[in-house]
Amino acid sequence: MKRDRRNILILILVIIVVLLLGLIGYVFLIKPAINGLIIQGYNQGVTSSVTYLMQQAATCQPIPVSIGNQTVNLIAVECLQ
Repeated sequence: MKRDRRNILILILVIIVVLLLGLIGYVFLIKPAINGLIIQGYNQGVTSSVTYLMQQAATCQPIPVSIGNQTVNLIAVECLQ
């Protein structure tokens, strides 16, 4: 009976160690990789948006930009001169 309790305690401790190692692996390996991909995607989206706006501004046509229910028309300053 004492040996059974000892085996159960060892099993529980092994399970806890495995769970903690998994948590440490997630926090230090997987989560930073996911965050890096998110930041990379964000930066790519910003670059793409600014490039599009600059290309459209070069045509000297107003560019409607909307956020929510607000819309603003942008036009390059060079086109006004």
